Amino acid sequence: MNKKNLIIFLILLSVTFFSGCTGFTGNFSEKSGNIESIEDSGSGICGNDSEVLYQVSTIDALLQGVYDGVLPVAELETHGDFGIGTFDGLEGEMLALNGSYYQIKTDGIAYPVSGEMTTPFATVTYFEADESFRLEEPANLTELEAFLDLNLPSENLFYAVRVDGDFSYIKARSVPRQEKPYPKLADAVSTQSVFEFENISGTLVGFRTPEYVKGVNVPGYHLHFITEDRSAGGHVLDLEMESGDAALDITSAFFMELPASGDFYNVELGQDLQADMEKVEK
Repeated sequence: MNKKNLIIFLILLSVTFFSGCTGFTGNFSEKSGNIESIEDSGSGICGNDSEVLYQVSTIDALLQGVYDGVLPVAELETHGDFGIGTFDGLEGEMLALNGSYYQIKTDGIAYPVSGEMTTPFATVTYFEADESFRLEEPANLTELEAFLDLNLPSENLFYAVRVDGDFSYIKARSVPRQEKPYPKLADAVSTQSVFEFENISGTLVGFRTPEYVKGVNVPGYHLHFITEDRSAGGHVLDLEMESGDAALDITSAFFMELPASGDFYNVELGQDLQADMEKVEK
């Protein structure tokens, strides 16, 4: 995608998701002839942040190997207490729950995160449940997602998803830190560590995004898991759930900040990466 098309894309995003808002501070500002990185630009989100889904970069960029951290976790924390993502160099899985941020490394352990750590891709919000459901029947991952879909007010909205439950089985993963030149995500996950949990309680944290934002975020469900004692977890690949409680937070606004330098400027986005996405989810 060339710079002209990138600017058009940003304008369309602003009009689509933030029509009627005022006081927006753009992502780009000139400083000594250069463009500032996003940690210096200020987001300028308007309205109630609790109803905003805040995102750093795009899933397409991550699929293409854009792994350099561009936003400190300390700044990310000001945009949400709930969410998922990854860290600089693709080192581990990010999970935020009740305001606590964790990095799940390739040993499967969930480590507390320092504010100086940075992320190349993350999605967060302030979680406030709008819909809640009790799940009494056992369900695998496909069945759980189908149940949630049946209870959505609309498939065209963004949802933060939280499920607290008892699981007979969880299959999760984490990816090790990558070194430059970065491989594509489909190749990076070939070195992933896979963890299998049995008869465990914990929480699924993630989002359901609509099909029309394909390339911006993962269409459908993207879930991470953390144990009840917050000691372990990972990116969910499969599960068998016995029972639990699900909650959906409907987010009426979407705000995305793009990296203003580095690999993001040069990568060719907008390609059909469905095959790569399928490899990543295995």
